[in-house]
Amino acid sequence: MSDEESADDMDNGAHAFQVDLRGLVDLLSHHLYSSPRIYVRELLQNAVDAVTARHALDPAAPGRIRLRADGGSVCIEDAGIGLTEADVHRFLATIGRSSKRDDLAGARREFLGQFGIGLLACFTVADTIRVVTRSAADPDAGPVEWLAGSDGRYTIRALPASARETPGTTVELTPRPGAERWFAPDRVVQLAREFGSLLPYEVVVESDGHSVRVTDSPAVWDRPFGSPAARRLALFEYGERTLGFPALDVIELDVPVAGVRGVAYVLPSAANPTEAGRHRVHLKGMLLSDATSGLLPEWAFFVRCVIDTDTLRPTASREGLYEDETLSAVREALGRRIRDWLTTLAAEDPARLGAFLAVHTLGVKALARHDRELLRIMLPFLEFETTDGRVPLTEFARNHPTLHLARTVDEFRQVAPIAAAQGIGVVNGGYTYDAELVEQLPQVIPGTVVGELGADVVTAHLDLVDPAEELTLAGFLSAARATLDPLDCDVVLRAFAPVSVPALHLDNREARHERARAQTEAAADELWAEILGALKSSAPRAQLVLNHHSPVVRRLTGINDRALLTTAVEALYGQALLMTHRPLRPADTALLNRAFGDLLSWASMAVKSGDEV
Repeated sequence: MSDEESADDMDNGAHAFQVDLRGLVDLLSHHLYSSPRIYVRELLQNAVDAVTARHALDPAAPGRIRLRADGGSVCIEDAGIGLTEADVHRFLATIGRSSKRDDLAGARREFLGQFGIGLLACFTVADTIRVVTRSAADPDAGPVEWLAGSDGRYTIRALPASARETPGTTVELTPRPGAERWFAPDRVVQLAREFGSLLPYEVVVESDGHSVRVTDSPAVWDRPFGSPAARRLALFEYGERTLGFPALDVIELDVPVAGVRGVAYVLPSAANPTEAGRHRVHLKGMLLSDATSGLLPEWAFFVRCVIDTDTLRPTASREGLYEDETLSAVREALGRRIRDWLTTLAAEDPARLGAFLAVHTLGVKALARHDRELLRIMLPFLEFETTDGRVPLTEFARNHPTLHLARTVDEFRQVAPIAAAQGIGVVNGGYTYDAELVEQLPQVIPGTVVGELGADVVTAHLDLVDPAEELTLAGFLSAARATLDPLDCDVVLRAFAPVSVPALHLDNREARHERARAQTEAAADELWAEILGALKSSAPRAQLVLNHHSPVVRRLTGINDRALLTTAVEALYGQALLMTHRPLRPADTALLNRAFGDLLSWASMAVKSGDEV
């Protein structure tokens, strides 16, 4: 709507909103911007956009931006496009209007500011803002002063030509009470360097007679170097200086189609996959944020990026990226670049890949879940915990065409010694992403079979005991089964190595679920118990596999005292349960306590009677 249309509406009875500037500034300070320090960024942004607009008219115009700080005020001066008196009324005195947005939409890509908040953000630290400006677009227009206070009042007046002889703008801020620390010269230099180090125009800060250049453009990734080694060293040094850690490796991110240039730095230590990456993002050289999330795919949590872009859209606070189709495309393109880096290392530099995987195996596994070709490339380098030790799955599959997957770490630890001794190939799928990757093996390595690890798999590989010899132990086995039947556990006799393991407790997830259901049913009220009773399953029961080769088991078979035999079987059951490393049920804990107490009683009586313990 034009100014004339607005005036007509006012004449027809329409009313303009009344804006409480103090309230609006408080809203910006506490809800839009993360810190008052952004005022320096807003000053730089306006100056850079003004210079950019001036260069569109006159490419030979000066491009230098100068900040002055003396502790009592901050002043920024540019030789940019400037404003006429009409522009000042239209843009500086109207909250939410932007010359970049309203008049220069066709050239919007060249400008940093798009939201019309402009100098208003400076009121988060400023008590007064004074702007002296002269237009380069209208040579006949003289200089204009706009003077505004944090109370919402402002004045505009034309100045004599001598007040500013050349086009451009000077903005001067004085601090609000309590905001003086943001005007300290050292703080201004630090903020100007942080936000503007990659800006395309020279920015200097003057204080106490000294001048400090804060820009360091072009960016290190855009500079020529004498050799690839010199370039790589410079990237490492820049990353450590900027991000504060010595990177394990660097990945150059040059995606012209996405308008992104920069570097991904591989973290020197393992990262938490649940933590969002915090990346340093510049928009046309201006720092948006050093904690931007959502820039990379979730699986790329092992890198931190420093990039410059001219395509991504900032949020209103200019401290993050707007989630849209462009950001999604950039995220996908950067993810492909990191994936290509990994595949190149696998083909050309296995030593560097090994150093990377020693720290960030989890990140590669996270990516390989969704990328079968990458999984195929990485399999020879990814180690998994197996019954053959920590080995790559390619090697393990050569030795064990049929792989058995243990879903939890406890399941694996329970059977690993026995399975290894019997030649059963078991992979521990209890670690993050491992089970998903193992299940994909048949598609990656043809001929490989992956099956679930169950109690029947283990017992099928254990040696049967001679039927005649097992028959002589029928009484012992019957007593043992009667002892453990209330605990939903069967007893079988097998011969296996190692002989140091007298008994093995085996079950599967279905059996554990049924025990948990029964335990919950016993403690539930009548209605809930009835519901749980309807869910009762006929899943196979757990098994206590006694090792016929074990001296302990052989000694147990010779016990004639039924009470002592019951106590000994319970103790053996308890020991086998402890070897599974799983939490014990209350009934199991009670059984263990009773069994060890009874064994101590038997031992005490034997000592008193002089019998052999």
